[in-house]
Formats: sequence, structure tokens, C-alpha cells
Amino acid sequence: MENYKMIIYWMSYAYYVYVFGYASLFKVFQKSSMMQNMQALGFSKTPTLLIGIGELLGIILALVGIFKPAYRNIGILFLFPFAIGAFTAHMAHQEYHHFYNALAMCILTCVMLLLDKNFKIIP
Repeated sequence: MENYKMIIYWMSYAYYVYVFGYASLFKVFQKSSMMQNMQALGFSKTPTLLIGIGELLGIILALVGIFKPAYRNIGILFLFPFAIGAFTAHMAHQEYHHFYNALAMCILTCVMLLLDKNFKIIP
């Protein structure tokens, strides 16, 4: 059973890094399709860049976490509000074809934190 948990964890982690990685880089490097989509959601250039930089910082923390697990959890927790924000923005604008990745990131955040032996919530 432990092996299955570990496989699920690392597959979730890989997909998480992939989705946030390309989304952040598209924002930071101002890919035209991303900038147009963000403009349609009501974000101008500056907020889009700030969101992209924030996502990129979270991804860097998550990747550093491969070697130092505490940073991985900090990166995942740092990215969670971005996932919630993306999900909310896409749902509010009725862009149902775009909300799947955001919903997956919200769910995978919880899954990864639950499966991580280094993460504990102490009441």
C-alpha cells in the first residue's frame, strides 16, 4: 500500500509542477495567448506578471523541495491560493473548458499534503 501512495504522490507532484510551471512561464514571458486570456478575465499586464512571478516562486520552492522536503510543502501551500484563484476566475467567467486544470490543482494540493509523511497539521 505504501508503494501505491508513493506512486500517486509523485505522479501528482509531476503533474502539479507541469501545470503550474507552464502557466507561470507563459505569464512571465508574456505569451500572447495567455496574455489575451488573462485580459479577458480582467487582468492587465502588471497583475498577470505578478501572478506569474508568484507562481514561478512557488514552483521553484516545490522543485527545491525534491532535495529538502520542507520546501516542497511550503511551495505547494504557496501555490494553493493561485489554484483557488484560477478555479474561481474561470468559473466566474463561465469558462468551463479552462477550469479543469485549476480544479485538479486544488484537489492535488490536498492529496499531496495528505500523502506526505513530512506534513502534519497539529491542532
